[in-house]
Amino acid sequence: QDGLTGSAWGDWASYTASPLRAFENELGVQAPVGFWDPLGLADDGNVEVYTRRRETELKHGRISMLATMGYITPEITGK
Repeated sequence: QDGLTGSAWGDWASYTASPLRAFENELGVQAPVGFWDPLGLADDGNVEVYTRRRETELKHGRISMLATMGYITPEITGK
């Protein structure tokens, strides 16, 4: 870890050839972290695979929210 900036790799601006730069303008990218991919699923920089994974994550999140509502609603209404 870089003791001056607190960053593990130093200045992100110097990594211009990184394939992760393909995702720097996506929704949800925030300073100071930038694009955060702890599992390295987007290391290859393939935008099509990234888009498919993002759509799949949204779909599964929506399904899980509906499932939670299906579990909570009978508890609230007493039926």
